[in-house]
Amino acid sequence: MNITPNLTQRELEVLRKMSNGYTQEEVAFQLFVSPNTVNSHLRNIYVKLNVNSGIHAVGVALRRKLIS
Repeated sequence: MNITPNLTQRELEVLRKMSNGYTQEEVAFQLFVSPNTVNSHLRNIYVKLNVNSGIHAVGVALRRKLIS
């Protein structure tokens, strides 16, 4: 298992916002991108972290100290 996945800065930013309780639509608005772009980032995050939900992705990222 990859201990430190190669997440981009934007992917980490999406995870941070989601960890603060923002919805995908709110994240898109705050980052000035479309909801489809946020979805694309999330799909990449899910693959890199080997998860299948946003909540699981945030939990894994917090445990691995990828975000705080």
